[in-house]
Amino acid sequence: QVRLVESGGGLVQPGGAVRLSCAASGVMISINTMAWHRQAPGKQRELVAAVTSGGSTNYADSVKGRFTISRDNAKATVYLQMNSLKPEDTAVYYCNARIHAFAGENDYWGQGTQVTVSS
Repeated sequence: QVRLVESGGGLVQPGGAVRLSCAASGVMISINTMAWHRQAPGKQRELVAAVTSGGSTNYADSVKGRFTISRDNAKATVYLQMNSLKPEDTAVYYCNARIHAFAGENDYWGQGTQVTVSS
């Protein structure tokens, strides 16, 4: 059973920083793209950042220059370093990964972690 487990998040002041982590576990053949999405109250879930197995990254325009996505393939973990946080970054952040397991290739999601940016 493949699982994604997130950690990090919480309450942070504007201008502050926080790092999210997401570890994949279970029997996996390979992990392709890993990504972070977020959903603010009353809004649709949106892609924040993604990183391919080769290390190529892409970001939402709203977070470029402030957020950095990275991955540790040996640990099957993806990170999101969030700097210069703004109140509009407040959302539930979800980890997502396309994983090739014995059942085939599927998208998996974490349970979500709340990030609140407020003074």
